[in-house]
Order: sequence, then structure tokens, then C-alpha cells
Amino acid sequence: MNSKQDAENLMNALLPVAEKMLRQYGEFYPFGGYMKPDGTIVHIGVTDEDTDHPKSTDLLYVLRSSLKDMSRANECKAVAVVIDVAVILPNSTEKSDAIQVCLEHLDNYSAEIFLPYRVVEGRVVYGETFAQKGKGDVFEQT
Repeated sequence: MNSKQDAENLMNALLPVAEKMLRQYGEFYPFGGYMKPDGTIVHIGVTDEDTDHPKSTDLLYVLRSSLKDMSRANECKAVAVVIDVAVILPNSTEKSDAIQVCLEHLDNYSAEIFLPYRVVEGRVVYGETFAQKGKGDVFEQT
């Protein structure tokens, strides 16, 4: 299995969680997951003990820090961070809600996938998915 395939498998394992939250609450806090070296997928969430309404930026910082620590300890080969965002659609000036999945693999693969969505009568309806190169900041390349 290659790095892109690992990252896609990880994304596909995490997306149902985002969809469930969107159906139930219309939004979600950032969460993530990682793939262990043996291919096992682990979901992770973060909370802020001080508040019931944490800032997404604070949660993202904690999430990314945890994933960086795990990558340094060789506990994962792929990581994903899933964020509820608003994006301007490609070739458009129109803004849309979207699920952003930041994927990264130990083998120097990094991508950000955007899945524009609307919640219609309790269902998540997707628009056209698009992607861009990721930042690649979890696995420190040597």
C-alpha cells in the first residue's frame, strides 16, 4: 500500500464521524486520527477542560501537537485532522461550508482535501471535492 492510499483510507475512516456530527448538530469541533505502523486506525478528539465552547484554533493546536509527538515517537505513519470550515469554491466567488481533511504521511505525502457540503433535511449533501498541497508540518522531514 502506498502513502496516498494509506492517507485516503484514514480519511475514509474519519469522514463518517464528521457526517454524523453535521447531521446531529450542523457543525463539529476539529478532530483527527492516525494510522499506526501496522495499519490500525485510531480516532482522536480533543477537549478544553476550561470551557464547553472552546475555540477551534486552540483545539487544532493541541491536536497537531499530539500528532507531532506521536510522529516523533514513531507511533504513526499517517495522520489526519478534520475541520469544519468555510471556503471559497474553485472558479467561483461563492462561499460554502466544507469538511477540510488535512492528510499527512511519513513518506513525504501531504494534502488538504475539501468536501463542500450542505445539510438538507438531516442529510449531508456534498458538492464537488477539491484538493491542494498540504503544509506537511507533522512529520519532520530529515
